[in-house]
Amino acid sequence: MHHARLPDGFGIRIDPRVRAYSGGRVLIGGSPMRMLKLAPSAVEMIGDGYLEVVDAQTAVVARRLLDSGVANPRPMSTPSPHEVTVVVPLRDNVEGIARLVPALRGLEVIVVDDGSSTPLELPDLFDAAAHVTLLRHENPRGPAAARNTGLRSAQTPFVAFLDSDVVPRTGWLERMLGHFSDPAVALVAPRIVALEPEGSMLARYEHARSSLDLGRKEAAVRSGSPVSYVPSAAMLVRREVLVEAGGFDESMHVAEDVDLCWRLQESGWRLRYEPVAHVAHDHRVSFGRWFTRRRFYGTGAAPLAARHEGMVPPIAMSKWTLFALLAAATCTRIGLLGGVAALGVTVLRLRRIFVELDQPTRIAAILATRGFVGGAWQLASAVCRHYWPITLLAVLASRRIRRLTLVIGVAEGIADWSTHREAGGLGPVRHTVFKRLDDLAYGAGLWQGAIRARDLRALEPRIGN
Repeated sequence: MHHARLPDGFGIRIDPRVRAYSGGRVLIGGSPMRMLKLAPSAVEMIGDGYLEVVDAQTAVVARRLLDSGVANPRPMSTPSPHEVTVVVPLRDNVEGIARLVPALRGLEVIVVDDGSSTPLELPDLFDAAAHVTLLRHENPRGPAAARNTGLRSAQTPFVAFLDSDVVPRTGWLERMLGHFSDPAVALVAPRIVALEPEGSMLARYEHARSSLDLGRKEAAVRSGSPVSYVPSAAMLVRREVLVEAGGFDESMHVAEDVDLCWRLQESGWRLRYEPVAHVAHDHRVSFGRWFTRRRFYGTGAAPLAARHEGMVPPIAMSKWTLFALLAAATCTRIGLLGGVAALGVTVLRLRRIFVELDQPTRIAAILATRGFVGGAWQLASAVCRHYWPITLLAVLASRRIRRLTLVIGVAEGIADWSTHREAGGLGPVRHTVFKRLDDLAYGAGLWQGAIRARDLRALEPRIGN
């Protein structure tokens, strides 16, 4: 099924970030970035950047563009919401479920009470306009097990998982369902926004920087890409596919959503992130609960690294980019010359790939520079987030490293603020302080999980040629 042909009427549009060269015969873009060479007939099909599937040939071209990450889907048909069952795992959150269920008007809903201290009862939900089935675990088994219980009880072709602390916005379901007109798509997720964006400074930071909010840009969900997974707080799946995959891993109490996404990807299914669909989340905005949750998320890296080796590196870049960055970081004349030389080697290596294109040196230089900037961002983030215990030891040992770390910490925080400032409303100083606390919590959880598992693979960088 996941290799099936795209249906007639299905459309794709070239992503606006993709660059075309040589009269459109070569496209460079996607994530990770790649070069795609097109036959003249394919160039003619795409035209102004939009391609509609009308026969077997256009279906093949559209699939290739989608799978390369240079195009986004534009479905022309939508399954009915009546083909969806909503599964809500719940534990001790009566207020949340009472707020959520009325927003699911007309839908089949299965609420799984995962061992609440005071059992939920159906009379609590009688005012809801949805048809609600209540299931219960006598003892808490975790959200993954609760979702699987609901999955086994559902009978519809599609299942939407919503946590009890979210509220979907109007049109959320219809906007996601259209993606399933592609028979290769197994999972679609909406953008998760703040239920209450205003409030304390922490609430405003969380509105701008929540780990659940994956941003405004639509994307394929792939490991190693900017959208490498989607959170289980809100997602829509093909029921049969998820049943065949064994559902969520019940032994995992954190990062089970990441594991599910990667298992589906490894099985050949496509996953999509649809930011036009919104689901609002009631963020934790008391400092203690927020910090603890961030640390908890960090503990998920070790079990993920054990299940998906090489897929959770804190750093992933070429050896030439890494050498250029480390050399430049010395802030010495020899170091800077070494960095420039390494960057030059990267340009020459890339130029060989683009030799058939117009202006191959210019293209190679642009891509090498992008790689250097992206690598610098990765390295700065890793120093402050994943490797901060090592950074702390280095800071205590060296005055030069202390100064460099201060510069990196401030610069990375301000750069992060500039990317997210429209949403949060915090100034650069306060945003940077919260970002450093965020990184401190996640990094502590990462090391805690790795030490507890006696497995450091979640800390291993991936350095390529």
